[in-house]
Amino acid sequence: MKKIFFIDFDGTITKVDTCVAVMEAFAPDAWEEINELWEKDELTTEECANRFFQLMNAEPGDYKRVLEDIEIDDSFLGFIAFCKGRGYPVYVLSDGYDYHIDTVFHKYGIDLPYYANRLKYDKGFQISCPYMNHSCGNCGTCKTTLMEKLKKEGFEAVYIGDSYSDTCPAEHADLVFAKDVLYEYCMKHGVVATYYENFQDIVLYLTNM
Repeated sequence: MKKIFFIDFDGTITKVDTCVAVMEAFAPDAWEEINELWEKDELTTEECANRFFQLMNAEPGDYKRVLEDIEIDDSFLGFIAFCKGRGYPVYVLSDGYDYHIDTVFHKYGIDLPYYANRLKYDKGFQISCPYMNHSCGNCGTCKTTLMEKLKKEGFEAVYIGDSYSDTCPAEHADLVFAKDVLYEYCMKHGVVATYYENFQDIVLYLTNM
């Protein structure tokens, strides 16, 4: 069966979470407490982000320079070539920000369709969430809704992720590759998942299937 890939961005494609990198650069003393509330579902992604931004004192140029230092998984470009060679569609689903993805993808010459929250600057940073599922509302980008909408008939939905916003789509995918928080969640809740450290692990697994 052909596969269609849905991939988290922060901490999955990138070596570090770009949102955390920004907060550590511009609000190092306060972001963890706010993030903990988001992890407990006590704040939505939009509420969490906009609280972060209220703490920040950063100009757009300084903000961009932090993002331009972000590195991606060393084997991600090879993974894209693997998928392209086999006709496997790839979508990036992120509960992070479009500007972060645009900046990192431009650095590496990556051209992939993605869905993410929108970051705006008007005398300060703020986000909007065009892909929110209002019946739930926890995540700014409902990855499960998008995955179900984008999945093609006759294709196996493969999800790749690492964090809290990946738990719901992992429960609805046909095949899951997980690490870090997502892998711990899958093991605890009986979600079948294959552990990976990098995208080369995933290529090897799929090649040997």
